[in-house]
Amino acid sequence: MDVKREQAQPARRIRASYGRYLEDFQIGDIYEHRPGRTITETDNIHFSLLTMNSHPMHCDTAYAAKSEFGQLLVNSGLSLAIVLGMTVNDVSAKAIANLGWKDIKLTAPVFCGDTLYAESEVLEKRESRSRPTQGIVTTRTRSFKQDGTLVMEFIRMSLIPRRGHGVGD
Repeated sequence: MDVKREQAQPARRIRASYGRYLEDFQIGDIYEHRPGRTITETDNIHFSLLTMNSHPMHCDTAYAAKSEFGQLLVNSGLSLAIVLGMTVNDVSAKAIANLGWKDIKLTAPVFCGDTLYAESEVLEKRESRSRPTQGIVTTRTRSFKQDGTLVMEFIRMSLIPRRGHGVGD
């Protein structure tokens, strides 16, 4: 190895990429969001108290033990928030705005100790009719527990800039 030659090479500067521009999305692509996230009892209690949701199924172990589930349920708002957060790097990190969600389905219970994983499929991509430097991307996100059980899905619309028109470009 020629140390002098390596030292003479100009240093490369590489900026981490976070998110995607409108041109990067392709209909049918599926993003597998990683890492997963294990939800703890502390997460559940803190979120429930923070959001003023004092339903005993989220914070009273004795009460929850008598239910059909036999244990505390993770607050569904927390599950949704975690899954949504998992999608940000792949779907909306460069977004100008989150335009909304629809068809949110909670298909199985989530318990403390469960690990959630998520994936998002690009359903639609179109140019904005009123904003020529932006477009709308529609994705379907699905979340699974560690055993593969589908626990939630939703559709989301995001306003995404074209390359060269994002914040910081």
